[in-house]
Amino acid sequence: MFAKRLLQKALHHSQHNLQYGCLKSVDMDPRVAIHYGIPTTASVLAFDPIQRLLAIGTLDGRIKVIGGDGIEGLLFSPKQLPYKNLEFLQNQGLLVSILNDSDIQVWSLESRSLACCLQWESNITAFSVISGSSFMYIGDEYGLISVIKYEAAEGKLVNLPYNISAKSIREAAGYPSPIEQPIVGVLPQPCSSGNRVLIAFEDGLLVLWDISEERIHFVGGDKDLQLKDEGVNASKEVEDPVDSIEQHLGDKEISALCWASSSGSILAVGYIDGDILFWNMSLPASAKGQQTSSSPNNVVKLQLSSAERRLPVIVLQWSNSHKSRNGCDGKLFIYGGDEIGSEEVLTVLNLEWSSGMETVRCVGRADITLAGSFADMILLPGAGTTSVNNKDDLFILTNPGQLHFYDNGSLSTLITHQERRPSVSAVEFPMVIPIADPSMTVAKLIKLPSGGNSSKVLSEVASVMRTGSMHSPSSSPNWPLTGGVPSKISINRSNGIERVYLAGYSDGSVRMWDATYPLLSSIFFLEGEVQRVKVAGSSAPVSKLDFCSGSSTLAVGNERGLVHVYDLKGCSDGTKFHFVTETKCEVLDLPQGKGPYCRAVFCLLGSPIESLLFSNSGNKLAVGFECGRVAVFDMTSLTILFLVDMESCARAPVSSMTWMDQACVHRHVKSPKHSETKVTGDHAEEVIFIFSKDTNINVIEGGTGKTIGNWPVHLKKESVAISMYVIELTISGSELLNDKQPEEPFQEIAITDNPTSESSPKAPNTKKSHDTEHHSSEAANSEETLLESLVLLCCEDSLRLYSAKSVFQGTKKPIQKVKYAKPCCWTALVKKDEKVCGLVSLFQTGIFEIRSLPDLELVEESSLTSILRWNFKANMDKTLSSDNTHIALVNGSEFAFVSLLAGENEFRSLECLPCLHDRVLAAACRCCL
Repeated sequence: MFAKRLLQKALHHSQHNLQYGCLKSVDMDPRVAIHYGIPTTASVLAFDPIQRLLAIGTLDGRIKVIGGDGIEGLLFSPKQLPYKNLEFLQNQGLLVSILNDSDIQVWSLESRSLACCLQWESNITAFSVISGSSFMYIGDEYGLISVIKYEAAEGKLVNLPYNISAKSIREAAGYPSPIEQPIVGVLPQPCSSGNRVLIAFEDGLLVLWDISEERIHFVGGDKDLQLKDEGVNASKEVEDPVDSIEQHLGDKEISALCWASSSGSILAVGYIDGDILFWNMSLPASAKGQQTSSSPNNVVKLQLSSAERRLPVIVLQWSNSHKSRNGCDGKLFIYGGDEIGSEEVLTVLNLEWSSGMETVRCVGRADITLAGSFADMILLPGAGTTSVNNKDDLFILTNPGQLHFYDNGSLSTLITHQERRPSVSAVEFPMVIPIADPSMTVAKLIKLPSGGNSSKVLSEVASVMRTGSMHSPSSSPNWPLTGGVPSKISINRSNGIERVYLAGYSDGSVRMWDATYPLLSSIFFLEGEVQRVKVAGSSAPVSKLDFCSGSSTLAVGNERGLVHVYDLKGCSDGTKFHFVTETKCEVLDLPQGKGPYCRAVFCLLGSPIESLLFSNSGNKLAVGFECGRVAVFDMTSLTILFLVDMESCARAPVSSMTWMDQACVHRHVKSPKHSETKVTGDHAEEVIFIFSKDTNINVIEGGTGKTIGNWPVHLKKESVAISMYVIELTISGSELLNDKQPEEPFQEIAITDNPTSESSPKAPNTKKSHDTEHHSSEAANSEETLLESLVLLCCEDSLRLYSAKSVFQGTKKPIQKVKYAKPCCWTALVKKDEKVCGLVSLFQTGIFEIRSLPDLELVEESSLTSILRWNFKANMDKTLSSDNTHIALVNGSEFAFVSLLAGENEFRSLECLPCLHDRVLAAACRCCL
């Protein structure tokens, strides 16, 4: 009777803000813990040739830093603005970025944080770092050149007292302008130790200025200059050089420029009309009217197309040839300059200069077709190259978030065999977590129970994979990024595997990673097809996954209705493969092998698998189909226990399933004639709660499929089911007895063997004497505890919390209810100290809500935009998963873990994160200088 009274009070207590397990806002701090992949808004590249790190700036204020062996980091600017400039302070562990509002930021790669920032007063239009130093040139919209320096000791940017105004430099050059001309380029001259800088004005004026001597060394861009169209013709349509034709330079606005020689004697300049001019700066400057540097012999014009209307030259970069005797032969990389309306390509020209540097000849051309719209490109020294000046390899960034790599050999092949159009494919960015080709269709993040055997089994599987005895996707050996240092904790992995990430793909394959630490590592890769056994539909997209840690068994369901069962422990003495249908079971012998193997394939219906769940004991597997039917398989004998139809209005798909111990049911389901519970099966068996898409709730015995209760519960208002959870709450007797509120009546219900029984529950005895009966006994036992089971139903438009007892009774009135103002698409429980304490919900607007349990009070609201700077996309919920403290998400080519709870954990501590700066390498390089 005391247990009965406790249950009565527990049901009532849940209606009055139970404090046990409730979350508070101070407990929550959602933030990105892990990020892999290229942001879809990627727009600008930077490279550190010593540390071998690549940085990618975005249009939304994020910076992605990529090293080797899966080492990646994501930096968030406080401002969600595009980056227009990005450069490393080479080998210093610092990255400088400039936002569209001209806010200059310096990032510390070791701490993954913003070291300092400086808001520039005018619009920055040109930026460059003096190689090997902490000095930077800045050009602005008013034609002013400034020099700033990052003071590491003080951790701040210092604006040095050195400025060059447009007025003074243009007057000294002999080309004053009545209006302020913006600076569009500042390039430190190679081999000048940063003392000479090329200043390019928007109107075409070029000035090579010596800072130490404070004088001009070269002036170019004279509007009266007569050009000769001889020297090079890189048009695809014209093979021979064109006739020498004199023309005036006129008003030509500069759109791109780069040094085109190792010594800085040749400058390549691109213009908005599609022209490219090579300026020979080896001759000294003189007074106006005597400009030997601006004679036609010192300027060579290049055109990619003979068309009258051409695209502006957007990007110019130069790669020096190792065989060049004059330091000027090499490859010129050009984006733009071709005929308007032509295919979007990146053009590579192989150029050779004459001995006197008077003419240049194009000896080869290749057009690299882009995988998407062009964003940026960068040249870098080849792997193993001792000199950072020999830039042999190429990165191309295209939208959305695609990064491709070409090494020098591939580029040379493209140019040399241009007529035969050789098949040279780029190396794609090797994703740690592959998302596309094939596309990820479903995912699951699982925290393994402590003390189990699964950690050891999975460690052995990972070891087998590393020895090459299993197939696994690998990155290209030519991949040039090797920077960063893994954390000691992630290398040692002394605690074993504690968390895993599972992903299923559109080709039927499945992958698993060790997600214990921020540096994820592959455990295994399984193809959809069973080796040496042809099963129709095995390569269909994976729709559901589940993993039983106790038996190290993996279940994979797909859209063709197949369920693959894998034993991850492997078997060295041969294996038995079971092919099970509704009418027969075939057993085949498979050869011995190491690592995971497929034990069985179940093929019952052609309906897609919508739900897949191992029982708590792991000896059964429940399968929910899109057609509304439910099957349970015996994992020991690999047989079908039953296949039943759910009572649903229109055979709605099975949305969610939960196993519950029969002993818990024993507490809630009473016989109308006896005080003791009557159950039809063994108390050690489990029952299944089934939540259909049309919000029908069925409860069946896990061994027989018989319905428990008298009818399925159907919500009054039509909605769309998302998920269901059975939650065990521990409530003390003293807490309940102190609750003085009126109590709810306690009903009893019998277990029905007939799945279609229509008998109704007995009315309870509500005599007044029951309210005071055995009060002394209750007081004596007030320190006892009760496990109260609650059922949480999550729908698109609402949350509903029921007692498990009311579900058995068929009661439709919930204990707690929350109506949503926007449609929800995904939910997950939140645990703190291993206890369920909240629920996180994602809405189709991209908003996250976190509510405490069991009171369902809102404690935190955030969004994909504020946390990750993502926008919600259709079907994003298909690949969302949670281990109750972290959420794993996929968007485009990006993968992320979001840590929910406040405080330090294994994903937030810098000691656990890989370091983005190698101090040992940095010190070694400084010693060699």
